[in-house]
Amino acid sequence: MTPETLLLRQVHPSFVQDGRVTSQAFRPTLKDENLLSFYDGDMIKPEPAWEHYTRRPDCHSVGVMGVTVAECADLDLLARPDPDSFPEHTVIDFSAYSKSQIEKKAKQLRAKAAARDWLYRTAVNQ
Repeated sequence: MTPETLLLRQVHPSFVQDGRVTSQAFRPTLKDENLLSFYDGDMIKPEPAWEHYTRRPDCHSVGVMGVTVAECADLDLLARPDPDSFPEHTVIDFSAYSKSQIEKKAKQLRAKAAARDWLYRTAVNQ
């Protein structure tokens, strides 16, 4: 991955409120163990990433948003490949931060992604 690599984030329907993506989409939960999952945009485009993700019946997404590796680095977040699940899988590591710091960084990532707008959005949600 390079600093310009776009990291593709699936957005769960519950993370969209009044048409706006919430920072929850960019904040790891307990089950994530502080590693937030993304797709490597150098290896897969947004629509195929969405198709790959939503093939599983337990995975729901209304679309894909993205941040760059450089934007993560600007927030002192490490983005790294994590191909154990599938080759295009990457993570952003929040493990060095407290809950309040994670919430702040998630808001900053959301703002960067929102400025870029949707990279892919399902037709039913446009």
